[in-house]
Amino acid sequence: MPPVSAFLRTAAAYAWRLLVVGAAVYAVFAVLGRFHEIAVALFLGLVVTALLSPATRRLARVVPRSLAVAVCLLGSVLLVLGVLALVGEAVAGESTTLLREFRAGVDSIEEWLEKPPFRVNPNALSDIQSRLGAFLSSHRSTLLSRALSGAGHLVQVLAVLVLAVFSSIFFLHGGDRQWSWFCAQLPEAARERVAIGGRAAWRTFTGYTHGIVIVAATNAVLVGVALYFLGVPLAVPLALLEFFAAFVPLVGSPVALAVAAVVALAAKGPLIAGVVVALIVVIGQIEGHLLHPLVMSRAVRLHPLVVAVSVVAGAIAAGVIGAVVAVPLVSVTWSVRTALRGAQSPDEQ
Repeated sequence: MPPVSAFLRTAAAYAWRLLVVGAAVYAVFAVLGRFHEIAVALFLGLVVTALLSPATRRLARVVPRSLAVAVCLLGSVLLVLGVLALVGEAVAGESTTLLREFRAGVDSIEEWLEKPPFRVNPNALSDIQSRLGAFLSSHRSTLLSRALSGAGHLVQVLAVLVLAVFSSIFFLHGGDRQWSWFCAQLPEAARERVAIGGRAAWRTFTGYTHGIVIVAATNAVLVGVALYFLGVPLAVPLALLEFFAAFVPLVGSPVALAVAAVVALAAKGPLIAGVVVALIVVIGQIEGHLLHPLVMSRAVRLHPLVVAVSVVAGAIAAGVIGAVVAVPLVSVTWSVRTALRGAQSPDEQ
């Protein structure tokens, strides 16, 4: 038998190690998939803790810690409910006007498509409307059953939110003590490295959370002000959509602004819709060249290609939730690796 080359032995050694790592990653995601509601609740609890911990620490200097946690959590809940009430009032106040403008906008779009260069057959457009109505009539029972199943999903969402708030209470009140207790249960040789990795992970996670909230709020304010002055209906709900969409880097903001462009096209015509499309480009440039370098450069030191691949991979693996969690997960993993390499002695390196 001829001798095996050194290159083949090295490739085989790396291949079986990669298989083991791949199997471990698959097993982790399989477990998380089985209990994804708990994982999402704990992630949201960590997000709330990262956002409220600075205010809680400052307030705890003058009042007991428990009271500081209660005040911060209740204040944040009231703030969220107030924003939702504002959005609901805006939708209710503009619903009649929006419906009238939307119908007029749809008619103008149909007339626009019938003219050059598109020259769409008018019968085709009316046929689409009739088919849509027939589909809704024939599948009414199916849509009703899906709506009822959506009520069950609503119960799951409420349970996740309750668990997130419940876990954030304990994280805010005694997260440091809980982490110290966890490290104390580990073998003595691993305690220091786990503590270093944990500090690096939390520092990166809090930096990312604060940064992405600032970026999302800035985008939402810019979009809301621009849509308001352009006269686009539902400016406040669309700004709120932009706020939540910004939590998906590189992808969420353009998608939310595309929705705003469709509303502008139906309600105000092609000219205003073109201005909204230009707004997509402007806000993308502000986010990519100003906000991210200034606000998030310290927390997220990842190449834009890595961010894009992470978002797409997270979306494939776990949908919208995966797209939101992917970038902070990769950032935390990279920061832990960097911190542990820096903590190694020269002999270990």
